Amino acid sequence: MFIIDGDAVGAWLASAVAIIVPAEGEARASELLTAGAARVLLGEAALRDSELIPRLVARFGAERIGVFVPARRMEITWSFDTVSNADFRVVTPSLCEAGWEILRADASATGIRANWWLGEMKKRGASMALVQVDIGDDTDLNLCAGLVEDLGDRLWIAPRRQSDPALADWVAYGKAAQIALSPSLFTRRAELLPALSPSDAVSPAVEDA
Repeated sequence: MFIIDGDAVGAWLASAVAIIVPAEGEARASELLTAGAARVLLGEAALRDSELIPRLVARFGAERIGVFVPARRMEITWSFDTVSNADFRVVTPSLCEAGWEILRADASATGIRANWWLGEMKKRGASMALVQVDIGDDTDLNLCAGLVEDLGDRLWIAPRRQSDPALADWVAYGKAAQIALSPSLFTRRAELLPALSPSDAVSPAVEDA
């Protein structure tokens, strides 16, 4: 079970797989780990300070440190070149390749590609990544499969806002093997997911403390 940090988090320290710390930084993470949390997943603070993860890994061990990444599809904008050639007009997209961008704790965009940043956090010692994202089409499924290939069993995927995520497609085409669900979605897992093999895992909840 993944628990979002809050006033009642103390009741979950002994049983939670990880405590999610969306915005606070090193002091709060250290407090939770010292109090007995098995693992903390840092969010926006790790974006602000690229050395936060290595410092916590050095102090508490890599197996207790991970990252939390709310994300969404990067938006594409178009620019029109009407000057360089008088004979025709050139339309240029802002992105040549689709991607997910990381969001701050307030859901504002950062412009940071999730796959690149997660690779950097892996190099810095993060042992787990929980990516909270809505997967809506084949492009998202391909992005998910790419992350699974890059991160392996370090990666957990969770819906961000979808009330009826197509989890069967997440597994079949996105290659997601570890999925974290809110309690309401977990109760509906039989209708949302195909029959699971023993190697697949689904967390029972992502909850606020």
